[in-house]
Amino acid sequence: MLQKRVLLSITFIILFSCAYAQKAVITGIIRDEKSKALDLAVIADEVTGLGTNTNSKGFYMLELQPEKNISIIFGYAGYETQRKRIHLKAGETRTIDITLKISTNVLPEFIKKSEQKREEAGSVYLNVDKVKYMPSTIGGIEGMIKLAVGSQNELTAQYSVRGGSYDENLVYVNDFEIYRPFLVRSGQQEGLSFVNTDLVSNVNFSVGGFQSKYGDKMSSVLDVSYKRPTQFAGSASMSLLGVGMHLEGASKNQRLTYLIGARQKSNQYLLQSQPTKGIYNPSFTDLQALVNYRLGDNWEIEAIGNYARNRFVFYPERMVSSFGALNQAYQLDAFYVGSEFDQFDSRFGGMSVAYHPEQSKLKLKFLASAFQTNEFETFDIDGAYLFGELQTDQSKKDFGQIKTYLGAGEIHDYARNYLNVSVSNAGFNGSYDAKRNFIQFGVNGTYTNISDNLHQWQRRDSARFTQPYDTSAIRFVYYFNSSQDFNYSRLSGYIQDNIRFDSANMFTATAGVRFNYSFLNNELLISPRLQLAYKPRGEKDIVIKASTGYYNQPPFYREMRDLQGNVNLQLQAQKSYQAVLGTDYNFTMYKRPFKVTGEVYYKDLWDLDPYFYDNVRIRYTGKNNAVGRIYGGEVRLYGDLVKDATSWISIGLLKAEQKITDSTSIAGYSNYFPLPSDQRFMLGMYFEDYLPRHKNYKVHINLIYSGGLPVGPPNGHLYQNTLRIPDYKRVDIGFSALLLDATRKHHPAHSLFNNLKSIWASLEVFNLLSIQNTISYSWIQDWSTNLNYAVPNRLTSRLLNVKVLVNF
Repeated sequence: MLQKRVLLSITFIILFSCAYAQKAVITGIIRDEKSKALDLAVIADEVTGLGTNTNSKGFYMLELQPEKNISIIFGYAGYETQRKRIHLKAGETRTIDITLKISTNVLPEFIKKSEQKREEAGSVYLNVDKVKYMPSTIGGIEGMIKLAVGSQNELTAQYSVRGGSYDENLVYVNDFEIYRPFLVRSGQQEGLSFVNTDLVSNVNFSVGGFQSKYGDKMSSVLDVSYKRPTQFAGSASMSLLGVGMHLEGASKNQRLTYLIGARQKSNQYLLQSQPTKGIYNPSFTDLQALVNYRLGDNWEIEAIGNYARNRFVFYPERMVSSFGALNQAYQLDAFYVGSEFDQFDSRFGGMSVAYHPEQSKLKLKFLASAFQTNEFETFDIDGAYLFGELQTDQSKKDFGQIKTYLGAGEIHDYARNYLNVSVSNAGFNGSYDAKRNFIQFGVNGTYTNISDNLHQWQRRDSARFTQPYDTSAIRFVYYFNSSQDFNYSRLSGYIQDNIRFDSANMFTATAGVRFNYSFLNNELLISPRLQLAYKPRGEKDIVIKASTGYYNQPPFYREMRDLQGNVNLQLQAQKSYQAVLGTDYNFTMYKRPFKVTGEVYYKDLWDLDPYFYDNVRIRYTGKNNAVGRIYGGEVRLYGDLVKDATSWISIGLLKAEQKITDSTSIAGYSNYFPLPSDQRFMLGMYFEDYLPRHKNYKVHINLIYSGGLPVGPPNGHLYQNTLRIPDYKRVDIGFSALLLDATRKHHPAHSLFNNLKSIWASLEVFNLLSIQNTISYSWIQDWSTNLNYAVPNRLTSRLLNVKVLVNF
């Protein structure tokens, strides 16, 4: 098996080769109208999108392909972009100094793309500017990601990528790794995600095959960069789902910059559209700040802080769920007594010190951060239910009512679960620019403390039976009672080389290796990784890309805890070998730009820790006793289907399966069976349009179709999850209008509007077609046959939302 993987890796390397070419260079300084040097301005080839950034003195140097007419873009956020056409001879160095003028326009998208330096396998382009106007119940970057990778639940910001679980996704903000609450059981309990869209300047999202510099997860990386403001600005938003505000600014000498964001969300209005009626009182609050200070030309300090206060209070009253076929339908009618109160409070703080001397090619960044979450989940809910078969004969007077009662009983759920997690990180990363080689490296130490108290049970009772049935005693369906208190440390690091094989960037590669050592179980992990990109000579619009490597996922905590609450401290990391092959093609159609990307991928998995989905919570078995495989393909199309209105569509196919390795005595485990994330098919689309001659009036449509996930009977074996939840289908639509635009000639003269840049108003319709999507099932047993009926737990129905966004 190992020989095959090594051979495949070597094959990827041999596929690509290219000769060196003589270089041509442009250099210069970029300043503003006051002759102040602009730090981190972008200089890029307009065609390829490849470029560089200025240093703190505004200086830049960019290698170009000689003997060609090239259009160079000079840009900086908040300033007008300049273009210059140049033709350089081999070996020529030309000085071009630029002065940029202040503008309210946004940088073109190719400037943002140039920050990525090269196209890579697995990269998915996300346009941050569209996020605020997309109709979405969760909003933010995650709402856009779920359109790109598939979704089964509009109430949660969590997502599954290429057959991976929710726990297999990495999130970084300004190089700090971000964590989320652990006890969240359902989307309705979930608060705001860490990433505040108002503060974001750039997003890189990889769905697999990512570089060695990123951490130890198996599915995806969301790498977010927050803004570096140059002047005072801000925004305020308000909708039926919550409010938000942000401020940003910089000192006169531009040494100090700051970002402040505050959000408050209450999805009470949204939850009222669910089948379970009652009193919902959710409250989610988030406060975030980022401060950056340049001590001089060489040193820079940055501090980030976040506090999230999440509360969910629920008093259920009644739930009626009807399901089945036209000629055989059933209904569950439940009445509840009791309540639920959940708390998820988290704090995050981080500080970095960056050292980047002017004349040195070496850059260093030292980071330290701390995350702490205090969570408790408490509920005591007693539900009495009637279950029966509905009258489906329309000629009968009792049509639509229960004609035969099949069961009646009581389900009592109780929990007192408390969790406290603290995570501390300290480390550094750096880079060395050796012209054609850009070397990156880093080391990080992590200390984690866990305190967990689990006490939860469920009892089912009826006049004719109890579950589980026992003539001598009353038994619980499940009973968990455990207490865990422990800590552990990890050490990780990486080194990688970003290689340019020619000055035209026709062939680039990133080769690196990553290590991770756990002091808890003394496991050492080595993960070599390779990314390749090739642009055929003379084909400026085609990029062939590939990646291969090992991706391991050490257990954090949830993976260690089995279904009964016991913790396996010797649990090893889940491991995978992954290979990705794809291509990008840029073309013009109807005189408008388009881009199509296609990729195929394969994942070989071993030492898996099998798990179940419990709504959005993942429950592990706490054993490394499974192997698996995931393979599939994706195609995405980006372009202006309507002129000046970018839309995109994403289509994916996959198959994800596993096999238990230590239960050969159970016949069902001897063969492969679906992973809980085996989605099979997904379709996501975002479409934008506007009124002819009135571009200020727009329509935005989100459409998603995802194949149903595997499901099986309660307390059954994993291989019995052969049923499927119905396919997830949803359409959201939003209508937006630009009510005020500071760039227009007829700007209102009233002093109230003098400092406003724009005002947008939106009307959104969630679940336009009012499709009843299912997230999970409740299993009800009848009186006579002891059959279990799967009663669907449905998501939200159609709902209206009004939103106002003010920029100043």
